[in-house]
Amino acid sequence: MQQQLRAHIERSVSLTDGEFASVLAHLTEKQCKKREFLIQEDQTVEYAYFVVSGLLKLVYTDDAGKQHILSFAMEDWWESDFRAYYTQTPATLSLQCVEDTVVFCLSLEHYHALCARLPKMERFFLQKATFGSIAAQQRVLSLLTTNVQQRYDQLLQHYPRLVQRISKTLLASYLGVSRETLSRLS
Repeated sequence: MQQQLRAHIERSVSLTDGEFASVLAHLTEKQCKKREFLIQEDQTVEYAYFVVSGLLKLVYTDDAGKQHILSFAMEDWWESDFRAYYTQTPATLSLQCVEDTVVFCLSLEHYHALCARLPKMERFFLQKATFGSIAAQQRVLSLLTTNVQQRYDQLLQHYPRLVQRISKTLLASYLGVSRETLSRLS
């Protein structure tokens, strides 16, 4: 697990053994069961999570109680309700395990300490945030400018492993359609 994290970080910045030991000292490992919540709406967000194994879903529940899946996070992805995490305000999103999952947890306090100690980790997190922002913009544009079939095809093209790991109900929610509409596509 540690080597997976190191390989993930070193795709962006190189680390000495001592620097990687410092990174590990700022993280805690957590094993979670399927359906377990890491973040629940209206609660304080303590951590950003790096997925070692398993699958998470980030969900917004509207006033009518309908759930909207904003994203999935699988191996080598970071996820959290980042607005709530960085501003230390109550969560507006929930983060739930779709599968049994192992994550590394990074508190905001440890995030700041790690970035202060190792400026290259600040560059790493900036790169992750930048690419996350780009991906979020692309998702919004896709929802605004493409039809359901095109969104489904894009998802199959970009994340074929993901589609095999989630139920049709979760996939339909992510694509913003009913399960019946999804069944006509696949």
